[in-house]
Amino acid sequence: MIRFERTGSLLMTHSLPVIQPTSLAPEGRKPAWLKVRAPGGPNYMRLKSRLREWNLHSVCEEARCPNIGECWEDATATFMILGDVCTRNCGYCAIAHGTPVWEDREEPERLGRAVGELGLEYVVITSVNRDDLADGGAAHWAATVRAVRRHAPRCRVEVLIPDFQGRTASLETVLEARPDILNHNTETVERLYKVARHGGRYARALGLFRHARAVAPAVPTKSGLILGLGEERDELIATMRDLRGVGVSILTLGQYLRPSPQHLPVARYYHPDEFAELATVGRALGFTHVEAGPLVRSSYHAKRQADLAGSHLGPATHGGSGLAGPDTNGAGSHLISGHPPKVPAPRLSLQ
Repeated sequence: MIRFERTGSLLMTHSLPVIQPTSLAPEGRKPAWLKVRAPGGPNYMRLKSRLREWNLHSVCEEARCPNIGECWEDATATFMILGDVCTRNCGYCAIAHGTPVWEDREEPERLGRAVGELGLEYVVITSVNRDDLADGGAAHWAATVRAVRRHAPRCRVEVLIPDFQGRTASLETVLEARPDILNHNTETVERLYKVARHGGRYARALGLFRHARAVAPAVPTKSGLILGLGEERDELIATMRDLRGVGVSILTLGQYLRPSPQHLPVARYYHPDEFAELATVGRALGFTHVEAGPLVRSSYHAKRQADLAGSHLGPATHGGSGLAGPDTNGAGSHLISGHPPKVPAPRLSLQ
């Protein structure tokens, strides 16, 4: 039995199997729990056709998401703005990298109309990193959120943003558009950033959440981690603790799947029971919702995640900028950086 105990609170006890680490499967073979049905249903084909018609990108395709068949068959997609070429080259990511030459100023309005025509109630918007733009694409981001509000006023909007190279002004530009959920994927533990996240900084990711909480405390924050890059269990729990320390309320945990031989290898595959155990740890740390499983991705079941986390901020509440005043603790500086105050992890003991 694994006992979870938080300092200063009631004892929480959960009976769980002791999970032994799962070794890496032979090259080219994956565990049975990672098998998914090939996409191709009628709704999938319809949505694919409409995205082409509107000249819109989805991260579902660009990142080769394993859930594309399920989500598209349910007429749910994550839109990707600002092109399909990223200025960074992360070791785990399937999205093309290079020097973008694309900025479609009509895209926000076109995406807003698409959401309205599809009658979506919840939409996730993400983008590539655009380090070539002075604001990282923040103005384009804000215009897109506002266009969705105009064309689909009852639709909730989750934004899965890049780090804008730590520019707080860019973050505030997005927050002023009043998204319902602010999401930024931390992706991995601090030790692996130099290997996996070229151009990213662990402290910068934490600083983004800290600043968002300071200037827009009513907007819930969310982050995701991919498992299997070589992280240790204690590093993973420390990262979860750090995210709680900067106010992140929704956490997603999923298995890393190698897009090609040119990407980082899978260090190991996590068993579904391990994901269940980590979800329990996350809830003990104070996350309002933890979505954990081998095929979980940041935007997978995003509407359900928001509902279960108690996020019911309707678009009608989004009048004005909604931003708080300057952060007296220094979070309002030009660049966001630094580590959060430590939140005690639940103590684990085996019996």
